[in-house]
Amino acid sequence: MAMIRIKQVKSIIGRPEKQKRTVAALGLRKMNQVVEVEETPQIRGMINKVAHLVEEI
Repeated sequence: MAMIRIKQVKSIIGRPEKQKRTVAALGLRKMNQVVEVEETPQIRGMINKVAHLVEEI
């Protein structure tokens, strides 16, 4: 499958616990950190849930 790069652009401070766990599950720990993950329906759904905190590169 294809790989996609995602970057955390907003802080998770003050966000609901569910959103914090989703961002962590994507492999993001810090602001402006970029990770490359395999594009699967599950990952795509996680990105959609926290789309206001991350961006695709």
